[in-house]
Amino acid sequence: MAEGGGAGPILVAEGLAKAFGGPRVVDGVSFALQRGAITGLIGPNGAGKTTLFNLVAASLRPDAGALHLDGAPIHGLRPDQVFGLGLGRTFQIPRPFPAMTVLENVMLAPQHQQGERFWANWIRPGAVAAEEKRNRARAMHWLDFVGLARLAQEPARVLSGGQRKLLELARVLVAEPRLILLDEPGAGVAPPLLEIIMQKIVALNQAGTSFLIVEHNMDLIAALCRPVMVMAQGRLLMQGTPDEVRGDTRVIEAYLGIEAA
Repeated sequence: MAEGGGAGPILVAEGLAKAFGGPRVVDGVSFALQRGAITGLIGPNGAGKTTLFNLVAASLRPDAGALHLDGAPIHGLRPDQVFGLGLGRTFQIPRPFPAMTVLENVMLAPQHQQGERFWANWIRPGAVAAEEKRNRARAMHWLDFVGLARLAQEPARVLSGGQRKLLELARVLVAEPRLILLDEPGAGVAPPLLEIIMQKIVALNQAGTSFLIVEHNMDLIAALCRPVMVMAQGRLLMQGTPDEVRGDTRVIEAYLGIEAA
């Protein structure tokens, strides 16, 4: 599905920093996400994970530092611009349009649709109709992939929390991103649906999509992520395999020290 831009890292962060009127929440963080990897990002509460994640997703602009996607600078771009360049993201709490159907929610995702331009519907109705047909087919393809095709004509409000996360994943997949950022995909999801979500991540990764996952569910991280990055107090503490992370005394001290404070 996803086409790479070479053999090097898919995303490189250099010296990222962010503050909100006080000490830096993200303090000079540098890392490289390897192409084809499922990378995990963990850390105790207050470590700066969410802020770092939002910097990468372009929801926040860094005070300092640089981000490059496939070698192209993306720091300072808007979320829709980085989405168009092949970086998609999901949210911890999905917010679909509840009154619209599941299918309609997915069909909204493609950017720069001709039907969005008022005069196109009058001047080029055939082209608009053909594009809508293609978008519908793509949306149904990804709804089938995530297991929601049977609910395509149902309003999104009927979906469970786990199903909403699958819907959000389908919306991202319509754009066929090379890198997907997943914000706590396991949060509030029942075990059967969580297993489905994990299976879909693996299938997409095997097809060439890279992932960065922020997650508190350590079983999910251990099952999916190689490598795992650990943050503490706004900085990147270490990176390694799940076993290396579990056995590192710095990680143990960071979790116990910050969570007990």
